Amino acid sequence: MNRLNIVPFVSVDNMMRLVLHIGVERVLADLAGYIAADFRRWQDFDKTPRVASHSEVGVIELMPTSDGTRYGFKYVNGHPKNMKEGLQTVTAFGLLADVNTGYPLLLTEMTILTALRTAAMSALAAKHLAPAGASVMAMIGNGAQAEFQALAFRAICGIEEIRLYDIDTTATTKCFRNLGTSGLKLTACKTPEEAIMGAHIITTCTADKQFATILTDNMVGSGVHINAVGGDCPGKTELHRDILKRSDIFVEYAPQTRVEGEIQQLPPDHPVSEFWQVLSGSMPGRTDARQITLFDSVGFAVEDFSALRYVHDRLRGAPFFEELDMIADPDEPRDLYGMLLRAKAAQERSITLAV
Repeated sequence: MNRLNIVPFVSVDNMMRLVLHIGVERVLADLAGYIAADFRRWQDFDKTPRVASHSEVGVIELMPTSDGTRYGFKYVNGHPKNMKEGLQTVTAFGLLADVNTGYPLLLTEMTILTALRTAAMSALAAKHLAPAGASVMAMIGNGAQAEFQALAFRAICGIEEIRLYDIDTTATTKCFRNLGTSGLKLTACKTPEEAIMGAHIITTCTADKQFATILTDNMVGSGVHINAVGGDCPGKTELHRDILKRSDIFVEYAPQTRVEGEIQQLPPDHPVSEFWQVLSGSMPGRTDARQITLFDSVGFAVEDFSALRYVHDRLRGAPFFEELDMIADPDEPRDLYGMLLRAKAAQERSITLAV
């Protein structure tokens, strides 16, 4: 069989094995490096807002992009109501393909990988936007993403203390337990105001699909960096509009973020900077100690492309995948039906021999 037709498939089990083999914080730092490298060549990529199918209970999305050599896409959902049913609110899988042949190079789970790349992107942005010497982060929303965010900010930004708050105290207990041996100083807080006290970085990561106000204007003082993760689709926000008006706002891809992010609350001409501009040096990041910086994170296809590229590179010579026979391989490329007939004949011979 032609090896071009065999596609590496990374299952959830193998993704966990790969991540644990490398080390969670090492993976987070590596992903940040891959994302930074791809953002610095931003102009190489096809860019389009994600293709979304919305319903009353959630959203299903496709996130495609290509750099002209490789093509990648992610399928992902967001269903906040799933949590009450014992299901994940976000699930995902992705594919990387060769543009020259159109053949897939990798098929992988991306539920775990998306959690890792989201956290890596948050910390990469904060590295350039947070106040110098930041060591304390408030984590408001202690669900599935919280531990990844905490570890990414420690690995990439040097955060030492995480102040945890969630309206559901069992989520905070879970997060406290999972991070208990991480070496981070953890504080479980009873209110968001308590969590924010003394924090240099405020991360909001809640799941409800509604116009929510997790942070009010009077809660946010000068000099902080806000990492807004949870507002990531139309009709879903976390910050009061007045906070946005006081902040210098950075986004991944403005045409998408204006529809999905916190800035959906603002006029469509409100000024924002795209983060690739900071990495390329064409726009400044933080310029003032009293400045409020806001990374309005919704997730963009280039980040998933970077994550797919990273996993594909790490699979070379490693046993963390299965092989899938995904591409039909007829003896004559135009004779696909003949391949089916030959398979039928082979089956009949096998039955005859068995009898």
